[in-house]
Amino acid sequence: MAYEVEKPDEEWQAQLTPSEYQVLRLAGTEPAFRGEYTDTKTKGVYSCRACGAELFTSNEKFESHCGWPSFYDPKDSGAVELVADTSHGMIRTEVRCARCGSHLGHVFEGEGYPTPTDQRYCINSISLRLEPEEG
Repeated sequence: MAYEVEKPDEEWQAQLTPSEYQVLRLAGTEPAFRGEYTDTKTKGVYSCRACGAELFTSNEKFESHCGWPSFYDPKDSGAVELVADTSHGMIRTEVRCARCGSHLGHVFEGEGYPTPTDQRYCINSISLRLEPEEG
């Protein structure tokens, strides 16, 4: 798939830290309960750390106690791309930034959280950058 923002691997590696590159470009996962935004309650917009596209807002963030930031919906329907992921012997739905294709995390459905969508976008903190609301 062609993305609006495409760069050679060397450029991504130069732009991102090794940990950011591992998650965003190689579909890695940061350790649970260690991410910068896991328990953040700051109001604002969460953007893709790789390309700056606005992905989620604090309005859709909720506490799932799973170890990663959780959102029940993206900021806009076109902000993320959902891709079937059958790695590690599981069937999951990967969430990628629709603008640059960077790995963000996974989305799960039907877990019974009291949210409007019954979805949990389980997103790596390291994939995001929070822009706090001006206040």
